[in-house]
Amino acid sequence: MTTVSILIPALNEEDNVRNAYERVMAVFDGLRDYEPEIIFTDNHSDDRTFEILSEIAKDDSRVRVIRFSRNMGYQSSVLTAYRSATGACAIQIDCDLQDPPELIPQMLDTWRQGYHVVYGIRRSLPDGPIVAAARRGFYALIDMISNDDLPRNAGEFRLTDRRILDELRRVDDRSPYVRGLISGMGFNQIGFEYDRDARTAGESKFPFKAMLSLAVDGLINHSLLPLRLASMISLTVGLVTFLLMMGYIIGKVVFGQDWPDGFATTTILLLLSMTLNAMFLGILGEYIGRIFLQSKDLNKPMIEHELNRPKDEPELHDQASSAQPGNATVSKRVINQAAE
Repeated sequence: MTTVSILIPALNEEDNVRNAYERVMAVFDGLRDYEPEIIFTDNHSDDRTFEILSEIAKDDSRVRVIRFSRNMGYQSSVLTAYRSATGACAIQIDCDLQDPPELIPQMLDTWRQGYHVVYGIRRSLPDGPIVAAARRGFYALIDMISNDDLPRNAGEFRLTDRRILDELRRVDDRSPYVRGLISGMGFNQIGFEYDRDARTAGESKFPFKAMLSLAVDGLINHSLLPLRLASMISLTVGLVTFLLMMGYIIGKVVFGQDWPDGFATTTILLLLSMTLNAMFLGILGEYIGRIFLQSKDLNKPMIEHELNRPKDEPELHDQASSAQPGNATVSKRVINQAAE
């Protein structure tokens, strides 16, 4: 039996977690050569998500649950799940089931052909035309400016081989962009097209603010283009300013031009310079902020509860620390019972 880790991040998904578990298990009921290890990462939900997951884990030891001490962000949650996977490969799937679990057998068959990564390419999206166009435009931009070969229109639905899972265990990033990390590692990768479904229940946990944050992480984590663009624009503006200044001096000294007072021109140039400086300092600040988080070891995922952790699983070299509350004895008893 080949163990396959199924990674399912969840945040306030009380209406979806049980359905996601049942849909995944129904798929593996027809796969006799594979044994599932389902890892739910609960990003500190404030509804009944963890309660339902605890019930599932108590009834099925193949289900592992990792609950963070606070909302660590989607990408950090996903990276922790990848680093915790013990299977020969791992498949990431959203809890809202927009990525159909019924495609898992196809992904496993492709993996058996020797590919290290099998990723889904979204042929159609249930989003509105504006959001769908924005998503596709973002993927095209990332692919164009990145030094890595990032597939277009590919989201989080992917299969990852054990070789890459071992490499992800070495990653220590406080603002990760996981799909870029995996794509940038290379190896044999292949995509397949599929139609993304609508959410089965609940509301999207990815509002515009979260999508914008993900876009910034993707741009900064995989490209130096913003810094280079800032330098290029600065040089261009400086060159134009120098040419205008030389023209003014030559016209004044050589040709005796009686230039009018340039209050408006001076004001515009000053405002333009201040705007450019503020924009470029903001770009530098994004990079420096990530260096700060990394150097101070901030924003590390802290685990509040973990259910059904394998006893023989090796500790990660930078394992997210366990923050048990005052009822640690009760929590450990629940964990042990779930493992049995």
